[in-house]
Amino acid sequence: SPFILDADNTRRYSTMADLQDFHRLAYMTPHMHLTGGITCEPVDLPVPTRHLHIAYSAIKYSDKPYMGSTTNAGGRADDNVAMAKIVMGDEFVENNTVLVSVMNCNSPLLWDETMLSAIKVYACHNQASIVAPFVLGGASTPASSVGSVAQLNAEALAGVAFGQMVRAGAPIIYGQFLAPVSMKSGAPMAGTPEVCFMNYMVGQLARRYGLPWRSSGMNTGSKLVDAQAAYESNMTMHSVLLSGANFVFHAAGWLEGGLTASMTKFVLDAEQIAMYYKFGEGIDLDDLKGAMEAVREVGPGGHFLGTDHTRENFQSAFFMPELMDNNSFEQWEVEGSKAADQRAAEKVRAMLDSYEEPALDPAIDEALRDFIARRESELPTTVT
Repeated sequence: SPFILDADNTRRYSTMADLQDFHRLAYMTPHMHLTGGITCEPVDLPVPTRHLHIAYSAIKYSDKPYMGSTTNAGGRADDNVAMAKIVMGDEFVENNTVLVSVMNCNSPLLWDETMLSAIKVYACHNQASIVAPFVLGGASTPASSVGSVAQLNAEALAGVAFGQMVRAGAPIIYGQFLAPVSMKSGAPMAGTPEVCFMNYMVGQLARRYGLPWRSSGMNTGSKLVDAQAAYESNMTMHSVLLSGANFVFHAAGWLEGGLTASMTKFVLDAEQIAMYYKFGEGIDLDDLKGAMEAVREVGPGGHFLGTDHTRENFQSAFFMPELMDNNSFEQWEVEGSKAADQRAAEKVRAMLDSYEEPALDPAIDEALRDFIARRESELPTTVT
């Protein structure tokens, strides 16, 4: 996202400091398994060397897996692999997948040199590629849910096959970005029935081919953290979960069709992710015996608040969101009559204030900085 909606609800161009904060927030979010990559674009840094600082931020401010760069013919992917090897060692990186990166097909039916070069680099080094047609239904595909899926399936499989030609057994994820466009304006839409239909169809196809599958989660076209953002994000994410996606990208903070990353929506989405995580685990029937014993203990007309069963299970029986307010109107009023995005803004500030940097060997840190400095001296400072 080139823009950020910060905790003060100000929309502006994003910077490296903003990206570092997103990496910190991702590190502190228990149910988020990936630091991410370019959550927001650090437009204050030169384009030719920007990828070096993005990778360094993901390494420095989080210890979760992160995403590599793919946006030029080979060089940036090579730099990401080299930096991963500085941190984890050449042999470890060659034998273990530590990076995942997105390569977008230019729908309709075109894989360009830039994306194929990145697939080559990551496949050669045993690093994961998400081969993802960027599908805008009705614009880059036919104005048909079924037709869009048929086209993107051919495009995705072509990318998978190419990666396997480079290195048999290279880790490849079947991916896509799905968004029908408004027939009124041409703008991409999220949270519509067609998005859900297409996710269900693509999930079936991925399982048919025996491939892990990437989709996108908390997407919205809303400009604010409002009811539209919540409805569209939930509609999309629900279908993604039920359709069996293995890798959910764009899972937190997405606004304005991806043009803006919101810090308050990031933490609100993160809480929703935690709830979806529990939902995805399904019902636990192991507790039925103890619950029925409590029913017999209380009997008709009683209550369960003081039973041994309640005391033993009150912390884990039901998900208790922190950012959703379920208090009485009077209690909510006494506490400041705060909307959800106001509570989320306070959460963002509290998380960043309490952030503790993960340990990184000082020698590795120095080697990363030396590598960045050398590459900055070799690369141009402007795009030609």
